[in-house]
Amino acid sequence: MKEEQETSNEAVELARSTFLRDDNYYGCAESTLVALQSIFGLPYPEDSSAAMALNGGIAHSGGMCGAISGAAMALGELAELRLGNHREAKRTARLLTRALMADFEAEFGSSNCRDLIAYEISIPAEHDAFITSNVWRTICMRQIEFSVAKLAPLADHQVWQERLTALET
Repeated sequence: MKEEQETSNEAVELARSTFLRDDNYYGCAESTLVALQSIFGLPYPEDSSAAMALNGGIAHSGGMCGAISGAAMALGELAELRLGNHREAKRTARLLTRALMADFEAEFGSSNCRDLIAYEISIPAEHDAFITSNVWRTICMRQIEFSVAKLAPLADHQVWQERLTALET
């Protein structure tokens, strides 16, 4: 358990340092993806390019929170790497992502960016207000931390198996 907590703490710190840059270089989905790719030991952990359009609820549309979509991408990569069988990897990644979504919605009341931040960031003036308000530094950061902390222990093969066994029963 202590090792799981250390893994989670390390992943959360990486997510924080990636997301909280003053230049807003990485968004929520990218920061979540980078932190989990790194802690999972996946190839090219610093590459966030696949998640670029997922920030702000997919292209700033206010849809699915980027912390979840970035996490789902990392789970898919990890499942494919560990299982090798593409069909089984998809099933497993979906199972783990659904569990994260349920926990996330129980914690925050929604999994949609628009509901979570109360800004319509597809509108440039609203996006500017969102950045200026620092909501991204508080509310969004908590959601990234939650997602990363929930999933980081899966880096351990035993935790991975135990979590899957619990979800499949």
